[in-house]
Amino acid sequence: MSKAHTAAPPERSAPKRPAAQGVASVVGIGCSAGGLAALEALLAAVPPGCGLCWVVVQHLSPEQPSALAELLQRVTPMPVQQAQDGSVVAADQVLVIPPGHSMRLSDGRLRLRSSAAPAGPPLPVDRFFVSLAEQLGADAVAIVLSGMGQDGLLGMRALHEVGALCLAQEPASAGADSMPRAIINAGLADVIALPAQMPARILAHLHDASAMASQDLPDSHAAETAPAPALALGTRSDLEDITALLFERTGQDFSLYKSNTLYRRIERRLAVHQLATLADYAKHLRDNPQELDLLFRELLIGVTSFFRDPAVWEQLAEQALPALLARQPAGKRLRAWVPACSSGEEAYTLAMLFREVQARQPAGRRFSLQIYATDLDADAIARARKGWYPDTIAADLTPERLAAHFVAEDGGWRISSEIRDMVVFAPQNLISDPPFIKLDILSCRNLLIYLGAQLQRRLLPLFHYALNPGGLLLLGSAETVGAFGDDFSVIDAKSRLYQRSERIASPGGLNFLIRPISEPNTPGDEWPALAADSLEVQTDRLIQQRFAPAAVLVTPDGDIVYISGRTGKYLEPAAGKVNINLHAMAREGLREALVGVLRKAAEQTEPIKLDAVQIDDEAGRLTLNVTVQGLHSPEVLRGRVLVVFHELPAPSARRRPRTLPDSHSALEQELLLTREALRAAHEETQRSLARLKASNEELQATNEELQSTNEELTTSKEELQSLNEELQTVNAELQSKVDDLSWVKNDMTNLLNSTEIATIFLDMEMQLRRFTSDVKRLFKLIPGDIGRPLSDIVSELDYPRLIADAVEVLRSLVYKETEARTADGRCYRVRIMPYRTLDNVIDGIVITFIEITEIKLMQAELKLLKS
Repeated sequence: MSKAHTAAPPERSAPKRPAAQGVASVVGIGCSAGGLAALEALLAAVPPGCGLCWVVVQHLSPEQPSALAELLQRVTPMPVQQAQDGSVVAADQVLVIPPGHSMRLSDGRLRLRSSAAPAGPPLPVDRFFVSLAEQLGADAVAIVLSGMGQDGLLGMRALHEVGALCLAQEPASAGADSMPRAIINAGLADVIALPAQMPARILAHLHDASAMASQDLPDSHAAETAPAPALALGTRSDLEDITALLFERTGQDFSLYKSNTLYRRIERRLAVHQLATLADYAKHLRDNPQELDLLFRELLIGVTSFFRDPAVWEQLAEQALPALLARQPAGKRLRAWVPACSSGEEAYTLAMLFREVQARQPAGRRFSLQIYATDLDADAIARARKGWYPDTIAADLTPERLAAHFVAEDGGWRISSEIRDMVVFAPQNLISDPPFIKLDILSCRNLLIYLGAQLQRRLLPLFHYALNPGGLLLLGSAETVGAFGDDFSVIDAKSRLYQRSERIASPGGLNFLIRPISEPNTPGDEWPALAADSLEVQTDRLIQQRFAPAAVLVTPDGDIVYISGRTGKYLEPAAGKVNINLHAMAREGLREALVGVLRKAAEQTEPIKLDAVQIDDEAGRLTLNVTVQGLHSPEVLRGRVLVVFHELPAPSARRRPRTLPDSHSALEQELLLTREALRAAHEETQRSLARLKASNEELQATNEELQSTNEELTTSKEELQSLNEELQTVNAELQSKVDDLSWVKNDMTNLLNSTEIATIFLDMEMQLRRFTSDVKRLFKLIPGDIGRPLSDIVSELDYPRLIADAVEVLRSLVYKETEARTADGRCYRVRIMPYRTLDNVIDGIVITFIEITEIKLMQAELKLLKS
């Protein structure tokens, strides 16, 4: 089995539902455009007395009152109400979100918050779903119906991670399929159905979940480590069938997981599909390959948080990290690895903690840290790279850390660029892919508890090999180094914080398995898995060490895979960087004899025998017969080479060979020189290969950084496109307002002209702001006079105090009315009034001139008649 899961979910206990609420479960329903028809179909299918509370979160215009509650009341006998702040969620009722608000569940009540001016795009469905996950955990049910955009995706992910039932509308039946399709494409939909089918599926699931409740354990960590549940649901063979199907579909092998880990996650899929046994589920997997993808995602889901277990991080910050930095030369670039990083919280936590510790260092003691964060789940890596988290993370972070390391964005928080640049994310299989090496910190929390003992025995030596001497190893609260206590010293047992020992581990300690991990255990397996302390293993080990010849299993290139017996006389670790290649470890004499032999043996069936090979060790010269055999069966050993050492007894003194003739001595000297030249050439080749490997590692890291930068640029491009769309929308609205204002101006102009009332508008400095066409009969005005003082304009009116009276009106805010004549005998009523804006602000003067010449003439004629 060459593949193994590396993102085992370090789960927290699911939040418990508030007691005494009288609610079997809360069903959250999210929708937007086209959602009314789907809501009516769904609620019309709800049977009476089902005991569920249905909470509807729809995108509503904050400017308009909503009639959604009245519309839904027509299709269901349950009472439908618009939610209010503090509304209690109770059985057999429907609560509808009010316009202009976001809503969350807290202690069995709905809490409302105005969203009239959100910091980012309104995401009411996400906000409510996240609160459901936090408050109800696996007791919650969530539905996404017709709608535009991706609101609900983040909330559905949170619900899926805690084991809630997630449903999505069949996209073909949706008026707008963006929201349900986003849920389906993300692999979060447990059920995809028509709205009218959903109530029955929900009730069936809740019934099956209740039937299985007696098997549930109170804590997720305890559940994984407790004895496996009774195999009433199926046999171990059924479980092996499921893991084999998973391996065939995804290339990832889960057979070395702890059985409880698999059972706990498969049980949920059984309840979703209403299946009784593992055999039924295995048949369902064969008939529905897409279910394998959903199960695979189920096994990869990981729940983590920032600064999880605060006491552990405090210990790391106060003691372990300062002590580590004290041992390093100033300016060093440290390296850290966070395998099984999930969505990145642990890696970012380490980055923030390092910056805080760095800030307390003296000015001359500055360091940098490069963190490599890996996980098997590509979707989790994608989320981690984005570095955006919902506003619920505020509960895990102090206000100071939130302000220092995050930026508010889109209704949540995005990690700052300084922290983001410290972390490189990459998909990686911890078991089959090469590890990161030369590390100063390795944080692998809550992964080993989900793996079987065989994988744990493989990973811990790998961690020892990857760390520099004195490097830090951080494990989860339920994990220890176990039998590898000699490789790690304890810094703080309670925090599971260890330090790599100075000693160099033996090559055999890396424990490369003879049987590749990619080969599943089958009844016909020629290499059955045996317990490490079984009678068979202990007997075989004794025979190999005491009686059988020493041997090593290698690749054709000489990389050592397995060591049998005592090989210390023939092999020794080379000085410098750990190299477990046979050519590098073979002692002088044996090294030269093996040049070219391994690859030749791998290509033929007959063994190659090297007789009377002489090597030098601390005890003197040894003589060996070496057999090199290429292996072609069984299948698991195909392509490997077995090198067996047969040590010959030392010759007696009586049979000691005589001194060689001079010609033989010359030949022997020439042979030694040739061997030395070959050894030097081989060492140079090995050094070049090491440099190439190091360069390749750096190139891979650089490539990852470039990919991350490219993704950030793509995100920036998308943000700019979104901003451009918003600007286009604003521009369209402004253009509409300009058009409206143009029409209003036209209307006002026509109105003023139709009244034939001469009107002048002045600003606060008595300068012309606007005038009607009739004013030209009194003042010699042209359009270019706008902005000039009225006192500069020639007037036909005999009213020298016009400007003075206007200034007085502006001061007193009391209008003035008088009469004035022109040189040709016309008479006008002049009214001077303050100019008031819609906000009741004085912003100038309005002067109207109404001609009353005819009225004055009529008055004069009447006086004549009376007299």
